Amino acid sequence: MNPKGIVFDLDGTLLNTLTDLTDAVNYMLKNHGFPLRRQDEIRRFLGNGARNLITKSLPEGIDGETLEDCLAEYSAYYTTHSQIATAPYEGIVELLEDLQKRGIKCAIVSNKGDVQVKALAKRHFEKYVTVAVGERAGIRRKPCPDSVLEALRELDVDPADAILVGDSEVDGETAKNAKIPFVAVTWGFRDRDVLERCNPTKIIDKPQQLL
Repeated sequence: MNPKGIVFDLDGTLLNTLTDLTDAVNYMLKNHGFPLRRQDEIRRFLGNGARNLITKSLPEGIDGETLEDCLAEYSAYYTTHSQIATAPYEGIVELLEDLQKRGIKCAIVSNKGDVQVKALAKRHFEKYVTVAVGERAGIRRKPCPDSVLEALRELDVDPADAILVGDSEVDGETAKNAKIPFVAVTWGFRDRDVLERCNPTKIIDKPQQLL
């Protein structure tokens, strides 16, 4: 496996966003008088976009109008509070630097909105990542392969020469749908037993093992 391009998931793979995400969810829940969520609960809810996160975080039986209000409030708060504790995982910047030296093109895909994804990519990885794709019109959320295929198109890399690196079963299914190998990482939002059930090409415990 000698890829010319690597597509990385963002949350739980490149960036540890868990604290800021948890704080944003709990800000919304507190404002509505709902029970707060623990960080380990939020960790399990992540991977399928903001709507899924908020749906799982709210108490059961919430009506549609309340859900939409909560989603909007969460999104507005997170947009302006997404950089409080968020940072790259240890070893990620060094990994991206090594990949760049080897001439391997790198992209980011995420189920966050496209504007947020591009902003986070620019802030943390501008020197190493040239393409970042999030959910937008015409680009369906993972596990649909749209974001991965669009990223590879922008990188000018054939899917046959690419791999997807991610931390969840959603990433594994996305790789399968895009027909590219999946490398799972254990430092993110899922435990190893969950990743093993995804039948990844490889599981790694530290960023440098990708090399």
